[in-house]
Amino acid sequence: MTQVILGENEGIESALRRFKRQVSKAGIFPDMRKHRHFETPIEKQKRKALAKHKQRRKKFRY
Repeated sequence: MTQVILGENEGIESALRRFKRQVSKAGIFPDMRKHRHFETPIEKQKRKALAKHKQRRKKFRY
């Protein structure tokens, strides 16, 4: 669970920025998108194949 505690003279904008940074570092948005809708077995297979392809390309880059 991501929490942001406001400082004494801290503005809401800076606290919101810190919150967004913590959420992105924790990886909450991709997880939320993954669980938002039901994924058919074919969609799941395509997603995993694409991730495997990206990982393989990343491995061989110099």
